[in-house]
Amino acid sequence: MAQPPSGNSIGPAALPPSCEQALLERFLKAEAMALWAVRSAKRRDIPRHVQTFLDRHEADEEEHLRRFELMLEKAPRERTELPQVPANWEALAVQLFGYEALGLEFAKLLASIRPDLGEILQDEVVHVEFFERELRKILDTGGGRARQAHVTAAAWWKKLPRTVDRYLGDESLAPYRVELARRILSAVEHRFTSLGLLGMEPEGRNVQPTGS
Repeated sequence: MAQPPSGNSIGPAALPPSCEQALLERFLKAEAMALWAVRSAKRRDIPRHVQTFLDRHEADEEEHLRRFELMLEKAPRERTELPQVPANWEALAVQLFGYEALGLEFAKLLASIRPDLGEILQDEVVHVEFFERELRKILDTGGGRARQAHVTAAAWWKKLPRTVDRYLGDESLAPYRVELARRILSAVEHRFTSLGLLGMEPEGRNVQPTGS
């Protein structure tokens, strides 16, 4: 993968203030998508304690959206229909975990520019840790449930580079795009491999961001 242009490299968690607007706009979109996914997930046949958690999760996302709408003075696009999510809990848990893990990485970037939004970062940590615990339970059971989680994880991972590319598409992020994509993909992959959702050489490993 090509290296960022000289003089445009970034530290472990630092972006210049010029990137703030782009990150806020992308976080608004991401929080709206997360809210729709949670609402759709709540309609599925899920464990009772997961339903309770998703109720709190939904409230968190609604509060985040209100804050971003006020900051940006605009609202995200409304959906007339909720998105489709997997019917079985094993696949659904992987999908929710994956997008929460991705959201956490963007929350870290945002908090580096806007420390006053640090509590949103903490909420994202709580969400990710919940799904990590649930997936450990699924994987520990072995058998068909674990296989379903592995299959879903491999398919989700294949799609991730293009998703990251879309979220890094703003012109203000262009000088840092390659490095940010590498960092985000590496962080999410580490979470998946640490759980055992992807093997030591998972399918799709080292996929480069498109256009790099």
